[in-house]
Amino acid sequence: MRALVTGGAGFIGSNLVDALLARGDEVTVVDDLSTGRRGDIRKSVADPAFDASINVGGTANVLEAARGAGVGRIVFSSTGGAIYGEGAGQELPLGEDAPITPMSAYGQSKFAGEGYLALYERLHGLSGVSLRLGNVYGPRQDPLGEAGVIAIFCGRLREGARPTVYGNGRQTRDYIYVGDVVTAMLSAADSGAVGAINVGTGVETDVLELVARLTELGGADDFEPEFAPARTGEVQAIAVDPARADHELGWRPRVGLAGGLQRTLDSPPAWDGRPAR
Repeated sequence: MRALVTGGAGFIGSNLVDALLARGDEVTVVDDLSTGRRGDIRKSVADPAFDASINVGGTANVLEAARGAGVGRIVFSSTGGAIYGEGAGQELPLGEDAPITPMSAYGQSKFAGEGYLALYERLHGLSGVSLRLGNVYGPRQDPLGEAGVIAIFCGRLREGARPTVYGNGRQTRDYIYVGDVVTAMLSAADSGAVGAINVGTGVETDVLELVARLTELGGADDFEPEFAPARTGEVQAIAVDPARADHELGWRPRVGLAGGLQRTLDSPPAWDGRPAR
């Protein structure tokens, strides 16, 4: 199979490229390396217009190019961690039919990207599926900038520094290992599924539990959190139900949190071109 991976030099993209090459696919990578660090991914910033230009305008450009080239299948990397908004007060994990009420420009722009994918299916018959990813972590995630909390905490642990915890540390997320996400993407590409599909574990884990697990795995008794004021607008609880992924893609997560954290800690601290474990 021939595959084009946008953002293929980034965290999730580079892991996906490795998996595609390993199974013998012909892979082309598109990545402008604008952050100046191979392996970085573009995160949501406090600039809705910029965020939309990347996640909406960029998606529309890819879809139009795919239509013109006669591409048979699109797998769109969406978000389950940000698209549903606040999960506190709802019955978690959330299914794909849950209300879409994002609390960030990133979540809103990804929902718009899903809409464009559906539009191209209606107008042009372009087959596509949107994978709503949980909070992805694992090797190659940059611990600098706006990386996920696990990458940041692993970086602090390696440095012998303490982790910063915002608020009371009881915020929950659905942490999904990058290798499982890659498997879901490959399964989605090979399937005929359309619409939105959650890719997560369905399990909530709070920030303080992450600290405790990393303390145990790293053998660092002094890895005590430094508390900081809560961040305005931060989602307090979220987890996504992966039942549809199991039913339609034959996919379910295989790497538990303990194993995923250990693999992340054991991996090189920043991507240096070596394959992820």
